[in-house]
Amino acid sequence: MSAFKLAVVSAGLSKPSSTRLLADRLAESTVRRLALEGREAEVTVIELRDLAVDIANNFVTGFPAAALRGAIESVTGADAVIAVTPIFTASYSGLFKSFFDLIDHDALTGKPVLIAATGGTPRHSLALEHAVRPLFSYLRAVVLPTAVYAATDDWGTAGDALTDGLPGRIDRAAGELAALLAGRTPAAGAALPEQVVPFAEQLAALRG
Repeated sequence: MSAFKLAVVSAGLSKPSSTRLLADRLAESTVRRLALEGREAEVTVIELRDLAVDIANNFVTGFPAAALRGAIESVTGADAVIAVTPIFTASYSGLFKSFFDLIDHDALTGKPVLIAATGGTPRHSLALEHAVRPLFSYLRAVVLPTAVYAATDDWGTAGDALTDGLPGRIDRAAGELAALLAGRTPAAGAALPEQVVPFAEQLAALRG
């Protein structure tokens, strides 16, 4: 059976970046959980920092550069997306929003999306619910129930998959994504339309 295509979008601005670190942890946990289901995944990481100039130029010219076009195709052709943004002024970053503004509004319909964010303080965690989740709901994606927020202090907090610490939240969200994917057939290619799974089937996959 074909491997699932997992697109990981990181909007971190620095190198190294806590946003990229969270994205990597979520991807690793999802791949591990899929392996337990006997399934494989191919992970493509998209660093928006490297595409910032191309994204700005696309808004001016209306045409994406080759690297940006490849990134968009990786997202639209993926079986699932992990989208991670830093929180600025209680919302997603402008770079994060600008990238998804360039994606056709029908391209994410029915596609599972795991949302996550990083920030300096836990007070900004609700930005996932009042800003990031509505963005992907508008695009008609299937947004996973568990959103993962990592404040600066979370990285030094011990925890495991049985706690509400950061490792536990990562594992829970990855488990939800793996369970949803396990009930699907891997996409054969980016040109194929995404299959819209009835909501009842999505809930059944998560409960399983």
